[in-house]
Amino acid sequence: MLYLKGLGIFVVVMFLSLPAHADRGNGAYKHGVRAEHEGNFDAAYAYYKEAHKLSPNNPKYFAAYTTMRFKAASQHIHSGQLLRNSGALKEALTEFQRAVEIDTSDFMAQQELRVTADMMRRKEKQGSPKIESPLTKLASEVGESVELQPVSNAPLTLKMAATADVVYKTLGKLAGINVLVDPDYRPPRINIDLNNVTLLEALDMLRLQAKTFWRPVLANTIFVSADSPAKRKELEQNVMKTFYLKNIATPNELQEAANLVSKLLDVNRVQLLQSQDALIVRGTMDQMVLVEKLLADIDKPKAEVVVDVAVMQVSRDRIRSLGVNVPTSATIYYAPASGVISSNGNPNSNGNGGTTSGAFTVSAGTFATVIPPITLTALASDTDSKILQNPEIRALNDEKATLRIGDRVPIATGSFQPGIVGAGAVSPLISTQFQYLDVGVNIDITPHIHGDHEVTLKMALEISSVNGQTIIGGISQPIIGQRRIEQEARLADGDVNLLGGILEDTETQSLNGYPLLSKIPILKYLFAQTNKDRQQTEIVFAITPHIVRGREVTEDNVRVVQVGTGNTIELHRKPPAVNTAPRPADAAKPQPIAAPTPPAPPASAPTPGSSTPTTSSQAGGQNVPGASR
Repeated sequence: MLYLKGLGIFVVVMFLSLPAHADRGNGAYKHGVRAEHEGNFDAAYAYYKEAHKLSPNNPKYFAAYTTMRFKAASQHIHSGQLLRNSGALKEALTEFQRAVEIDTSDFMAQQELRVTADMMRRKEKQGSPKIESPLTKLASEVGESVELQPVSNAPLTLKMAATADVVYKTLGKLAGINVLVDPDYRPPRINIDLNNVTLLEALDMLRLQAKTFWRPVLANTIFVSADSPAKRKELEQNVMKTFYLKNIATPNELQEAANLVSKLLDVNRVQLLQSQDALIVRGTMDQMVLVEKLLADIDKPKAEVVVDVAVMQVSRDRIRSLGVNVPTSATIYYAPASGVISSNGNPNSNGNGGTTSGAFTVSAGTFATVIPPITLTALASDTDSKILQNPEIRALNDEKATLRIGDRVPIATGSFQPGIVGAGAVSPLISTQFQYLDVGVNIDITPHIHGDHEVTLKMALEISSVNGQTIIGGISQPIIGQRRIEQEARLADGDVNLLGGILEDTETQSLNGYPLLSKIPILKYLFAQTNKDRQQTEIVFAITPHIVRGREVTEDNVRVVQVGTGNTIELHRKPPAVNTAPRPADAAKPQPIAAPTPPAPPASAPTPGSSTPTTSSQAGGQNVPGASR
């Protein structure tokens, strides 16, 4: 008795605990769904992970777990990027570490973690000695291009008649810079008259007048030489830089950027690095500045558009049948019995094995006649059907987007060459090739996005179906019916373009009955039957473009930049701002150095018909006495 009682308790306990063991992860899954709806991806990931762990064979739990793992990791990556951009490297590193913990296969999380860790490492080691190879140390110590930094940026006024090298050295002493002259240069005598100009403006004007060029050797030293292609190639310093382009999609686009840099800015040394979408450029500093501006102007993300396509097909089929289907033929056959008129409903009782269901049999002598039955029909049918498809197509600017909804139907192509196969049979399929046609809704759209929030759409819209079969060369081939539109339209963002009017209206009328009686207005319904079938099919396309990313053109992109002459690429830099407010320390500064005075001719022996040039300069608003020569 106790044994039976204990067995019963055990059965009840097992019965009650059976649902819990059957799906132990259901509760965790429900908690995960609730957390996902609340936007708490971390909690949802933990619940889905627990549900999958409790029921590893449940595909629903596994799909939710893997999906939420990706979402949670992406959320932490995005948060880490925002923190890193704001300068919070430690907090960003924590977010990236959490993303890697959630999804160890996320390469983006691993990459961001390495980048942030390197940034923190460099920040911590600033000012501390680093152990590195000699080449790395030398590469890190390589300076950037030299820029001229004069002692004074005060306006200059200079009137002087002398050789070009003397004028260069005079400007150098006024601005506090050293001037070195190429020994091969033969300076001509020039007259220069400058009023209230900066040092760079004075050097540029002197360069043009003396047909020379100069380049900075040190921050306070320039080197002057004759302006010729050979001297520029020999003396101008080159710089090198790698430009990483962010919006390159194909190798052709990278090659196009390289050609643009090479042809427009006369940069002869451009190397493509397709694996990194980068250009390695070598040239002068002015060329490099222009290359950076040019690439910043053209390296833009392509515009994108989402096209809403509504395809609606409305069909209506109306059928009307009214009248009497009278017998129009009779069958006479030999029968031994005579004088018998009967109505026979047995399909095999006519003695000849014919089908006479519902027919009348009239026998006279040795012959009998089978009269078909009379049928009264009154039928009206009206059928409406509507097929609606509303796909969305996202496409890049000038890139073709294709949508196929339907079936692929095989079509036999090629030559038909029958051949002998096993048992002497002839096969028509030898040397026959097949291709597949897309049957259904076929949409091809190529957008071109304009700068004024308008889109030009080049569209090919088609609806096709299999209407039947035909035999060609012994092979059954499908008959494809299609309705196709090809056109271009320019629409504003959000405008709807209706492509309707593809209407097919088919009406069929038939009359079955006795030739004369079927024409009488009233009696035709007793001696004839009329059938009327009308089919209407209309297709409407509604196209609506939505620009999701337009062309990004800023004021800097359309700014005009001076690039030099037709033979030389040179930048015209803005002069530095001059602070004209008086400062207490100005009085303690030494006065500007006067221009060197060339030896004057004897006063007692002037040259007849000659004039004595005078050189004067003004620095910081003070005149500098000149000298005649």
